[in-house]
Amino acid sequence: MDKDDTNGFDLGSLEEQEKSVRSDFWSKFRRAVGRIDFAREAVAAWYCATDPKTPLQVKAILIGALAYFIVPADVIPDVIAGLGFTDDAAVFWAAWKAVGSHIQDSHRSRAAEALE
Repeated sequence: MDKDDTNGFDLGSLEEQEKSVRSDFWSKFRRAVGRIDFAREAVAAWYCATDPKTPLQVKAILIGALAYFIVPADVIPDVIAGLGFTDDAAVFWAAWKAVGSHIQDSHRSRAAEALE
């Protein structure tokens, strides 16, 4: 990718986050699926973020939100009953609002299939 295509993103950092999300998303998701209200959207975001056709800016926002979800140490620890995923949800919904229009029907369909 040309430097002009990066729009100021630190590609090294994005690649590290993407690697972490790719390796840890599904295991974290399986542990949390019954406790999060945004399961379907998180999986659709995963498919959008890992789609090679997704623009870099969109990918960066989604990877950042998904990385926050999988990081064990965040503002409100996930183990706190009733509150643990509220910060994750807030970060995720902000990302969804910013780039949700880029999440295609194909991403949503794949998410629905994955959750069946």
